[in-house]
Amino acid sequence: MHKKITKVVIPAAGFGTRFLPQTKAMPKEMLPVVDKPVIQYVVEEAVNSGVENIIIVTGANKRAIEDHFDVPNEDLVKNLMSGNKEAILKKIRKISDMANFIYIRQKGPYGNGTPILAAEPVIEDEPFAVLWGDEFIYSQPPRLKQMIDVYEKYGGIVISGVKIDKKEDLRRYGIAELEHVEGNVHKIKRIVEKPEPDEAPSNIATHGGYILPPDIFGALKRLNPGKGGEIWLTDAINLLKKEGVPVYTVVIENGRYYDTGNKFEYLKTVIEFALQHEETKEEFTKFLKSLDLK
Repeated sequence: MHKKITKVVIPAAGFGTRFLPQTKAMPKEMLPVVDKPVIQYVVEEAVNSGVENIIIVTGANKRAIEDHFDVPNEDLVKNLMSGNKEAILKKIRKISDMANFIYIRQKGPYGNGTPILAAEPVIEDEPFAVLWGDEFIYSQPPRLKQMIDVYEKYGGIVISGVKIDKKEDLRRYGIAELEHVEGNVHKIKRIVEKPEPDEAPSNIATHGGYILPPDIFGALKRLNPGKGGEIWLTDAINLLKKEGVPVYTVVIENGRYYDTGNKFEYLKTVIEFALQHEETKEEFTKFLKSLDLK
């Protein structure tokens, strides 16, 4: 039996330089997708997967994230009540009630392994999940639930896998060399970071979601700074793999990956969700059809 996954770490300490000047004072994780910020979709994925202890690792100018998941202030409550907007108030109150939130300030060198290390005092000796705060996968069942099912059967490290349809896009991701286990589950032999398309070992990108053992903290501490002088989570995973920890990927079924960390993909995400949202889909569809795109 493997220990139950009860905690999710969401790194949200990056500067969001690709969205400046918008992110000069506002976290990139708070960019709206219609009427919800990106990070709320990530939290909802965790909660819908049965995990309600959410550890958000933040940095400077990230207070808006804490405010968003806090209980609504009394002035807002009074305003909504006086305007007979109880349905909206109920929706807002649900945000703070859906999970247990813990906030940690990031310290140490730059790199995507650093926020993981920052969460060690809260994680202690438990396996845990990691989901990035500026991207998400929309799937049924939720991505994290699919990953937890694989972890409970095989243990080790589990990384979410995404099939890359366009060959030219393979150079944007870490692409895995795989050994098939069963169904959509594979053991990872190695990960090639941002390969040239003709040199990629498969079309499966492994990123976005992780289930990690507590041993990852020791591995991160043993690392020397890697590419760009940064501490990389992938390097720590590779270290544990060399020491005998199996690493699996589950290619997410019935899902779609939304990379809201760059302008073009973010705009695509907003448009797609606006075309699905019950309050906007009809009028927004008419508006798009009215545009002269010649």
